Amino acid sequence: MSDAEHVKVLIIGSGPAGYTAAIYAARAELEPVMLAGLQFGGQLMLTTEVENFPGFPESISGPDLMEALQKQAERFGTRIHLEDATSIDLGKRPFEVETEERSFLADAVVVSTGASARWLGLPSEERLVNMGVSACATCDGALYRGKPMAVVGGGDTALEEALFLTRFAPTVTVVHRRDELRASKIMRDRALANEKIVFAWDSVVDEVLGDEFVTGLRIKDVKTGEKRDLEVEAVFIAIGHKPNTDLFRGQLELDDVGYVKVEPGSSRTPIEGVFACGDAMDPTYRQAITAAGTGCMAAIDCERWLAEQEAS
Repeated sequence: MSDAEHVKVLIIGSGPAGYTAAIYAARAELEPVMLAGLQFGGQLMLTTEVENFPGFPESISGPDLMEALQKQAERFGTRIHLEDATSIDLGKRPFEVETEERSFLADAVVVSTGASARWLGLPSEERLVNMGVSACATCDGALYRGKPMAVVGGGDTALEEALFLTRFAPTVTVVHRRDELRASKIMRDRALANEKIVFAWDSVVDEVLGDEFVTGLRIKDVKTGEKRDLEVEAVFIAIGHKPNTDLFRGQLELDDVGYVKVEPGSSRTPIEGVFACGDAMDPTYRQAITAAGTGCMAAIDCERWLAEQEAS
């Protein structure tokens, strides 16, 4: 890699975590370089209205929030490339990272590649994302206040979403492909006891109905093949998330799902000089504000580690 550029801090990924890490690292004069990715900005680029990010009383669109964070990072000197990292070698220092267009040697690496919601894969679902189809009840539930809603899934996440949505919806239908829930007993008991939650057992979504906005779901009984329509105006897909960490498999320690493992209370991975933040390492909260917080942690951990290296 004779033509590689040597940088102090290389941030792989963007979103609230990556941009926050960049802001802190740049203000610490670490001259960070970010590989924001071709799909820069993370999951918030698919969110129309963000109402729970502090400081925006009138709400802000996801893309506008990401643009503001990007400009703030650039203001302090972060150089941003809208490219994906295609290969990485964490087995030696400086770390080697390549995109299709350039190569880097990095003293420290911050992993902020995020996670992607698992979708059903229906064309009608894709067409109506942000028009009544969402993968985050906490983000979007209040937008559909007073309207009937549905949640697809049967695990803890699905029931958490359903219970949360009962604050806003007159009814929440949980569509589950089995005749019993996979969720923990405490979550099952809460959901089954909630009079606003009804269940469509042994059912899968055949089609999301609606032209410009969701007007219903066509569901199919997996045992009989019978189809019926549900009148809902919002549907939340809660069949899990997949961390975008395949690039690091075999190099960083990942859990069974693929989240990067870090030392408790920090952003440090077992590899010195490599830090992780945001949804790539957070299977629990997965919110924009918590991602931003861990981005701050990663930058501070990184700054302190680099200072230790210089002092030794």
